[in-house]
Parts: sequence; C-alpha cells; structure tokens
Amino acid sequence: MSNKPAPEDRVPLTARKVSFAWEGTPLHWVPGDPFTTHTINVLHLLLPAGERWFVHVYKQVLPYIRDERLRADVIGFIGQEATHAQAHDEVLPHLREQGLDPTPYTAQVDWFFERLLGDRALPPGRARRWWLMERVALIAAIEHYTAFLGNWVLNAGELDRRGADPTMLDLLRWHGAEEVEHRSVAFDLFTHVDGGYRRRARTWATAFAALVFLWQRGTRFFMANDPTLVDGRASLREFYRRGRQGTLPATGDLLRSVPRYLSRAYHPSQEGSTEQAVAYLASSPAALAALAALAPEEGAR
Repeated sequence: MSNKPAPEDRVPLTARKVSFAWEGTPLHWVPGDPFTTHTINVLHLLLPAGERWFVHVYKQVLPYIRDERLRADVIGFIGQEATHAQAHDEVLPHLREQGLDPTPYTAQVDWFFERLLGDRALPPGRARRWWLMERVALIAAIEHYTAFLGNWVLNAGELDRRGADPTMLDLLRWHGAEEVEHRSVAFDLFTHVDGGYRRRARTWATAFAALVFLWQRGTRFFMANDPTLVDGRASLREFYRRGRQGTLPATGDLLRSVPRYLSRAYHPSQEGSTEQAVAYLASSPAALAALAALAPEEGAR
C-alpha cells in the first residue's frame, strides 16, 4: 500500500473565521444524555491549549522545511488550528453561565501543554533539535486521532436523530471537517524533518496514553461538577455503551485505529474523505457566514 497521498487529497488550507452564538444551547446539548454531552465537551477543555501548543511548535519548525508546498500546508494548518482554539475557547463562558466552571481542569491542561511539553532550557544544537522533533512526532500522533474524531463526527447521524443542538453540531463538524481536510499535514511534516519509525511508535504510545488519561479525567470532572446531576459518574462501560449506540466513537473502531497508525505503510490520507470534508465546509452555517462576512472585505480592497 502506498504511503503517499493521492493528488485529489491535497487542497489549499485556509482559516475560516467562524463564530457561534451559544445563547440557545442547553447544558445537556444531547437531550437526556449528560454523559455523551460531557464526553464530547472535553474537547472544549483540551483543544484550546493543545492547538495553541501545535501553533507554537510549528512556528519553531518552519526553518527546517525545505519543500515549499509543505511549507504552505503548514502555514495553512497553523491558521486553522489557531481558529479552532479560539472557537472552543468561546464555549467556556457559556458553560460557566450554566453553573459549570471548567477552570480547575483547564489549569491542569494548560500545565500539561505549556510546562510538560513546552520549551526547555536546552543548549542550541542536538538536544534542542531532539526535543523539537519529539514534539513534531507527538503532534503527528495526536493528529491521527483528531482526524479519526473528525471523520467520526461527520458521519455521526445518531447525534442528529437524538436531537443534538444544531449550533454545537456545526462547531464539531466544521472543526472535524477541517481536521480531515488537513489530516496529512502533521504526518507529512514529521516524515519530512525526521520520519524515524521508532520515534513514531514511541510518541504514539505517549500521545495515546495522555489522551486517554486527560479525556477520562475531563469527563469525570464534568459529570462530578454538573449542577443538575445528583451523583454524576463516568465509566468506560458507559463509553462503550454509547459507542454501540452511535453517540460516541465505537471502542472497536478506536482500537482498530492503533495498528493503522503503527503500520509502516500508514498515511493519513487513508483516514476519512477530503471530498466529504470539503462538502460539509461548503454547507456549514458557520463557514458560510464567515465566507459572507469576508466578501465585503475583499470587495473593498
């Protein structure tokens, strides 16, 4: 199997300056299902810090890029990730208004990305480059799962059937579509500047363990602090059950994604469909509103 993307999978990456109004979104935006709601809500806690970290690392790696097309992709990726961070950040005041203050958890996430995975006082040369390449490889592993989740939410029809809030669904699917749209960039960058298989496998293990730990911790935090729940609990059994119902990713699909990434023939173009992602972005209410707002600015130039 080729590990090169098909030409039709390469599209110019642009940041869509979307905005969302949260006034009408209920606390449990999947009706009657706080567990699904809060499991997905963890995205709003993890992504702003994580994607700001992506941007910070990629600005440091730009001088190492020798391919102009890849450089353009990385710059487009940086713009999209910065916009994702802002969009999810804007959900947090709405959660606070509904009595669910995420600050204790987001402080831990900020520490994880800014301190544990942040810059280190290393001398210029081999040690500094090693730490930069470790982080580039970590981002490639994390992006495997953001593409997986993006593909899942684009196809999660059960959320529609359950009456999930349309504004939240549009945020998740706009973001998910852009994750699928740029799903090859992080892996292509890692391959370009390093590409070592042992580093890829090692950083996958680190990224997977960290994501599982942070996600379950975030879900437990939300369930325990939801002011409408008397005894809010989170469990792997509930996650498995929602996966079978289709309101969360299926556990089996998650497990099957592991050997795909660890295969030496892996390339992210095997995950999801660029055509589907671009089609959603052409119909997303938030993306269309951003395009309409941009038109007068373009005409005034």
